[in-house]
Amino acid sequence: MSNQLVKVAKHSDHVVLITMNRLERHHALNHELATRLVEALEDCENDPDVSAVVLTGAGEKAFCAGQDMVEQSGIGREEGVPKSIAAYIAIERFANSPLPIIAAINGYCYGGGAALAISCDIRLASELATFRLPGAEYGLVVGAAAFPRLVGAARAKELIFTAKKFNALEAERWGFVNSLFSPDCLLAEALSMAEMISENSAIAVQESKRVIDAATLDQTALVLENEINRRLRGSEDQVARFNKATKRVTGKS
Repeated sequence: MSNQLVKVAKHSDHVVLITMNRLERHHALNHELATRLVEALEDCENDPDVSAVVLTGAGEKAFCAGQDMVEQSGIGREEGVPKSIAAYIAIERFANSPLPIIAAINGYCYGGGAALAISCDIRLASELATFRLPGAEYGLVVGAAAFPRLVGAARAKELIFTAKKFNALEAERWGFVNSLFSPDCLLAEALSMAEMISENSAIAVQESKRVIDAATLDQTALVLENEINRRLRGSEDQVARFNKATKRVTGKS
């Protein structure tokens, strides 16, 4: 259905394509989209035939533009409903999935969208894709625990501290993405790689993923990032910075 927030399609017996489909907001992670993503991933994990997943955004403009600023600001939602946590749950759920997940990054990949891409195992990108980690602009810590294992500590500090935008060529050169493709070829290449993965032993691939993550992901840092964000969220500095950013995006304070 064209109005589905998340489209799930079996590309073959062993490969599933998950497509974020919130075009009007560049697939920004609101509560419903994030919840549907988790449900789609869990369906894949519960299917014994599925051995690889490709995640992308519909169209060519955006992979995921980050968390939904309108929802985060409280505009257009019921008071008292804690919806912002859903995006964090989705990102963590993708990071901890036993399945190998390829992100086909076809456009904007910002904030929570960049964190979602980081949570995937392999990142392939369109030559037109752009990236940004603006957490510090909003008074929060985004990607500080996991991003350094991809680009190194010095580059991670530069991109997180400055919150500056970077392009696809830079993302590939720095190690954030594995390979670049033309927009027309990106999805086919991602699905082809997923098929290649699915030809191997599913259990061996999953256990390899577990060992690699254990060797390269610092669980203490992940816990620390979550603890720091709990402390920062709602602080005077964070609220002021977030409101400023929200006003810029929504036109409302």
